[in-house]
Amino acid sequence: MSFIVRKGEKEDMKNVMRLIKELAAFEKLPNEVEISEADLIKDGFSEHPKFMTFVAEENHEIIGATLFYERYSTWKGRVIHLEDLIVTEQKRGFGVGMALYTAILKYAYDMGAKRVVWDVLDWNQNAIDFYKSTGANVLEDWQVVHMREDALKKFIETK
Repeated sequence: MSFIVRKGEKEDMKNVMRLIKELAAFEKLPNEVEISEADLIKDGFSEHPKFMTFVAEENHEIIGATLFYERYSTWKGRVIHLEDLIVTEQKRGFGVGMALYTAILKYAYDMGAKRVVWDVLDWNQNAIDFYKSTGANVLEDWQVVHMREDALKKFIETK
């Protein structure tokens, strides 16, 4: 299998959107995707982009992608948040995920990030084992907290 990993471009967002929907289905949340290709283009390629991306491409087809952004830790300083690493199902097991993972970790290392953080579902044992095999720590004692748009609205409107 021959593929390349490169920085994502506006023209890739249609295929990145396809991968995002595939990931949502894999995670058993297919109806949770609210963004559009236009959102990805606007938010990722504006004057002040909200995220960056790497894509894996084989024969001019996008077969994997990462979305990530910089954030700031009060304890550590510059941190990269890996929002998603996605490889289309039929291309898993061929090193595409490792190549994308390596690209983002190299990016973080080169920019001087103090750490890279991401979430993994507790039932995704393949991913957990993979991350641990690379030296990452899966924190068992932290809980991820989300406040959805409807709860945010309700909270703010009652204050």
